[in-house]
Amino acid sequence: MNDNQRTSLVLVVLSAAFALVTVVFALDLWGKPAPVHQWPVVDSDFLKTETWRRSYADLVRAKADLDAFDCYGCHEEGKKQELKYDAQNRLVIPDEHSDIVMGHGTHGRNNNCFNCHNDANLLRLQARDGHDLKFEESTILCGSCHGPTYRDWEAGLHGRTSGYWDRSQGSFKKQDCVNCHNPHSPKFPGRKPAPPPNYLREKRAGSESPPTAH
Repeated sequence: MNDNQRTSLVLVVLSAAFALVTVVFALDLWGKPAPVHQWPVVDSDFLKTETWRRSYADLVRAKADLDAFDCYGCHEEGKKQELKYDAQNRLVIPDEHSDIVMGHGTHGRNNNCFNCHNDANLLRLQARDGHDLKFEESTILCGSCHGPTYRDWEAGLHGRTSGYWDRSQGSFKKQDCVNCHNPHSPKFPGRKPAPPPNYLREKRAGSESPPTAH
């Protein structure tokens, strides 16, 4: 085989090799990249900043419908309201208030409407010392029994606060007790935990999976 023949053969082999490499890249025969994992969108409930309940004061500020607080829309004004109890001395909730679950304390002694409501004026509240209060002053009512917690709330140690610690920078707001606690059943309900942070990388074979919320 002379030099020209060898040169031609080499060029043919190189052309075939480059053609083969082109086909391999075009068909991605060396393996396709792993598909990009679509991380689930975080539940929008975890992004909300408002409290889970709205106080009477919130409703007043929002000029919302307050018919549910108009006790004398059903009760006769000036007539003393009598409470009924069963054989175990448990308060009997009238059918008209069947949506109310009484659970203020584990011993049941607080399950009395007039421990907090003014029996002489259903549109008012009544503190433990007999002090007459508006519905929007319910936090003072709570503090009349829960003194240490009320002091912590006043100092900003208990409850939800928002705004600026440095008052020169802006306003500072403490939420009312009833923004977090149902006054008839104050135990704070359990909440679904927020998901853990994403690792932003794919799981490798044999590696530990990212933790998930339960």
